[in-house]
Amino acid sequence: MTPDDITRTFLDHYHRHDHQRAPESSLVPPPGDPVLFTTSGMHPLTPYLLGRPHPGGRRLANVQRCLRTTDLDEVGDDTHLTVFQMLGSWSLGDYDIATSLRWGFDLLTGGFGIPLERLHATVFGGGSGEGPDDTARDTWTGLGVPVEALGEDNWWSNGPTGPCGPDSEIFVWTGDGPPTGTPSTDARWVEVWNHVQMRYHRHPDGRLTPLPHSSIDTGMGLERLEIVLRGDRSVFTGDGLRRWVDAVGDRWDLRDEDLRVVSDHLRSAVVVLGDGVRPGNTGRGYVLRRLLRRALTVLWRDDPARSLDGLPPELYADTLRRFRQVPGPSALPVDVGSLHATLVDEERRFRGLLRRGRPLVDRVRERGPLTERDYHWLHDTHGLPRDLVDGLLAEAS
Repeated sequence: MTPDDITRTFLDHYHRHDHQRAPESSLVPPPGDPVLFTTSGMHPLTPYLLGRPHPGGRRLANVQRCLRTTDLDEVGDDTHLTVFQMLGSWSLGDYDIATSLRWGFDLLTGGFGIPLERLHATVFGGGSGEGPDDTARDTWTGLGVPVEALGEDNWWSNGPTGPCGPDSEIFVWTGDGPPTGTPSTDARWVEVWNHVQMRYHRHPDGRLTPLPHSSIDTGMGLERLEIVLRGDRSVFTGDGLRRWVDAVGDRWDLRDEDLRVVSDHLRSAVVVLGDGVRPGNTGRGYVLRRLLRRALTVLWRDDPARSLDGLPPELYADTLRRFRQVPGPSALPVDVGSLHATLVDEERRFRGLLRRGRPLVDRVRERGPLTERDYHWLHDTHGLPRDLVDGLLAEAS
């Protein structure tokens, strides 16, 4: 199944269960939202999970593009990406977790054809004053799916405050031969879907208070589901990533992990640019700048003459098509030529910064190991961020 096939099958399944399609949001949250980027499918729906009526009703489904900087250090393995698409469904005070899990099981085994014996679930086993999730456990057992009860790993929150509650995660066996072990003991069990019971609101002081109504929030990574259905092991073999891996690999000879990091970061940068963000020294602009500079640092490790200038523009267009851009002055239309020019200009700026930064770092280093005061001076006076300084130090050692 292609990503388009998967998305259509997912949405059709929930439409048959009377879910309306929730509009996809930009990666850039609306004014007043404290987060830099949309990090999950539920994030744009937070006000409605807290009790506000949604204009689309109490049953919703969609596909939402997301960006997570918390996983940057994991990018390069088989399953983590910086920007990805999340298939989501929601019950806003309507049906319960048992219904959500049964419908999810029907979709995985019927709509996507995953054999029952390749499924394993985890549920909240209790902790921090909360009892075990017996309803989720009994539902999975009744469906014939093995269950593992865990602690904090199965308590979901989108941050230190806000909606939270127990969750049930669904794993698919990706190993050769019959499944063995459990999700917590064998990494060949890959998580594909999370069903969260949004029961509580966590306050800054840590208190939990019940939400006006209990809701269900589910999220399933499109790229990860695609590789499971294809029988592959890595998200970088899927339709959305393969074109970047092929283009980058054809142009530059890179080690496998470096190839993945460069492909992910450049693809992510294109999506962020498509949502109207431009490189800068703070906030969203700095996240974009950091992605580009991390990719360039890897490229220049073996050959400083490498340049983004020759990347095919159709690669950008294909990426923006896959990540459907939200109408609005900052997102549409996207001028691919202008986008490419922004990447090349950022490369030029980074080259200049490295040229100026090397002698500065060398001079400070001659006095001994860098102190926090040295890092602050290099950043505040000369615009050299800590990760760049550390890269220059590694270069010199």
